[in-house]
Amino acid sequence: MHVKIVSVGRLKSGPERTLFDDYRSRFDKLGKVLGIRPLEIIELDDRKVSGKAGEADLILRALSNDIYAIALDERGVQMCSPKFSQLMSQSRDDGHNALAFVIGGADGLHHSISDRCQKSLSLGTMVWPRTLARVMLSEQLYRAATILAGTPYHRA
Repeated sequence: MHVKIVSVGRLKSGPERTLFDDYRSRFDKLGKVLGIRPLEIIELDDRKVSGKAGEADLILRALSNDIYAIALDERGVQMCSPKFSQLMSQSRDDGHNALAFVIGGADGLHHSISDRCQKSLSLGTMVWPRTLARVMLSEQLYRAATILAGTPYHRA
């Protein structure tokens, strides 16, 4: 299974990038054992579009029809890490070739993205900058992989 992060904007060098790269590397190593390909990042250049509708066009072009897509949205469902790992394994077991997590721009996601995505997930009731959302998502992807592999990283 492919796991992708489709994100409006680029993650520049700095502490967020360092953390993201660390969790991505960990996920990629453990993912091999679980039949998950290396994490793919699709960064969408939002400098040439305006507003949520323009960003939505970029996002929709990045999502092929066979991708099971999950929007990161403050109004989405909150779930604990073991449930998140179940979501990943269920997606894999249901035969989805690809699972994509969508992170919108500063103004959030256009309704067309919410309509396209099969699920909406919240990282909490607080609003997070997309750079931190990407770091937090990468950590949760790694944590989910450790739960599925039975390693002691997750100690709930």
